[in-house]
Amino acid sequence: MYRIFIALITFLLLAAAANAQVPMGGNLFVGYSYLGGDFSSSGRTNLNGWDASLEGKIFPFVGMVADISADYGSERVLVGTCTGIIGQPCAATGSLNINMHNYLFGPRVSVSVARFRPFAEALFGFSRFHQSNSSFSSADTSFDTAFGGGIDYRLLGPAMWRIEGDALQTRLFGGTQNNFRISTGLVLHF
Repeated sequence: MYRIFIALITFLLLAAAANAQVPMGGNLFVGYSYLGGDFSSSGRTNLNGWDASLEGKIFPFVGMVADISADYGSERVLVGTCTGIIGQPCAATGSLNINMHNYLFGPRVSVSVARFRPFAEALFGFSRFHQSNSSFSSADTSFDTAFGGGIDYRLLGPAMWRIEGDALQTRLFGGTQNNFRISTGLVLHF
């Protein structure tokens, strides 16, 4: 009888501990991403792609977020010089394909006000950057940070629409890049 009592108490304590680990709700976001990148000395690079995040609430106003995004684009770059038709010097340009993947994790603070849910976040992780053309390829991975926020607007039931902006800082190829990312898309709250 004593063993059954100990087994029952152990089972109840483990069940209570497991229940405490379950998030108090959360949301799943999938949408479009625009990244204004500071990758080139000739100006900012415009990349387009997707962003997805999963948030699990650990307190009523605080959640932990896992955010993954990928952005793609191309940039006109100087690949050499040439001699023009009349013998005048000219610049030969080419296209450089660029893609960047971000893997971020961190806290998000939010509060619901009527149909709106504004939030602020601090995310940390790493980025994988790759650039190439027919004769050149280069890649780097760096630690990055993203600080920002946004707002969710309740559409119907658990469905919401999100607009979000983040200041994304990377440290690629030995330098520091100050980028910004804007995302929008569908959010499902659970």
